Amino acid sequence: MSHDRHDAGFKRRTRVADALATLLDAVEPHGRTESVPLGDADGRVVAEPIDAPAPVPGYDRAAMDGYAVRAEATFGASDRSPAVLRTTDPDGGAVGPGEATRVHTGSALPDGADAVVMVEQVETVGDEVEAFDAVAVGENVGEAGEDVAEGQRLYGPGDTLRPSDVGLLRSVGLDEVVVYDRPAVAVIPTGEELVEADPDPGEVIETNGLTVSRLVERWGGDPRYRDVVDDDEDALAAAIEADLDADVVVTTGGSSVGERDLLPEVVDDLGEVLVHGVALKPGHPVCLGRVSGTPVLSLPGYPVACIVNAAQFLRPSQKRVAGTTAEPFPTCRARLGRKVASEPGTRTFARVELSRVEADGTDDAPPGVPRDGTEGVGPVATPTRAGGSGVLSSVALADGWVVVPEPREGLDAGDVVDVELWEVTE
Repeated sequence: MSHDRHDAGFKRRTRVADALATLLDAVEPHGRTESVPLGDADGRVVAEPIDAPAPVPGYDRAAMDGYAVRAEATFGASDRSPAVLRTTDPDGGAVGPGEATRVHTGSALPDGADAVVMVEQVETVGDEVEAFDAVAVGENVGEAGEDVAEGQRLYGPGDTLRPSDVGLLRSVGLDEVVVYDRPAVAVIPTGEELVEADPDPGEVIETNGLTVSRLVERWGGDPRYRDVVDDDEDALAAAIEADLDADVVVTTGGSSVGERDLLPEVVDDLGEVLVHGVALKPGHPVCLGRVSGTPVLSLPGYPVACIVNAAQFLRPSQKRVAGTTAEPFPTCRARLGRKVASEPGTRTFARVELSRVEADGTDDAPPGVPRDGTEGVGPVATPTRAGGSGVLSSVALADGWVVVPEPREGLDAGDVVDVELWEVTE
């Protein structure tokens, strides 16, 4: 990379989709696996196909409280002419013709029985029951394998396990599962102005590295949160080289074109810069590169720009390393409370707060928000007043962001939009 970039600035900015595609082409899944107990499998990425070794349930079971019977013994039963059945001991073995055995929801269906009469449809008279409703074969019965069939494919490589998935795996008799190792992500904050606490004039408390390392963890990675590195080419190069055994290296700060923005040149000297300058706001001066096969992402130093780029580039690359893909963030449909401006050709991320407008007109939304006169228009997405990329509170106190696509010049108040809830736990 030419060292005259300080004077040239960003004459060309790569579209977000193109920048991401270029980055992901340079990222390879690490392929490392481990076997973990199910109790530790939540959020982990499956590495091998998982088939059910046993059916669930493993036996025919009662789906209702009542009496297990042979269905034919109830044919013709009605309120006026109930079927009279002999009761048998639940532990007494098979149900014979004209017999009924008390069962509870989930209990095994006795041998010989093929249906269950609900307890509401019977009346006990001594050692007999009167059934006032006929049942068909299989009625109120959960068959073996009804939930999961033996040999059924449950999960495949790349699937991310959720708590309900862990429960399902336990139900089929598994105690552990083979998953991909968590990606190791080195997070290196840079800038001689950064301090840990008690900043003097001209100094700033380091937050980007802390924030990014927590996002790495939330997105399923294992962060290495490093000490601050000064704006010195040799020191920056040494810091990156020391962590090339990580799956991804992330630096914060020093990614633009100023005199102290050294990281693009350092990455270019050590390896190659794939993209420098992306058409997104806030945070266009991101640098995406590769050194000795390891992706190196240099995120801008302004806190909001750093977070936006981490969500757009670090999360997908980290997921790819882990053997899966980054699913879209969950969204919430809302009506925009104020106009959002955007530069055509640039993808803009507008931080918003969500509030609700009720049908009776009471609300905590700004005045002038259109109402539909029926059940309200809530929620309402109101852009935060402090919108600068250096204002961390504009994202920390927001509920999400609205993405303005490249072709649009902006969005109008009242437009129905999708709010990306990017900070929802995965």
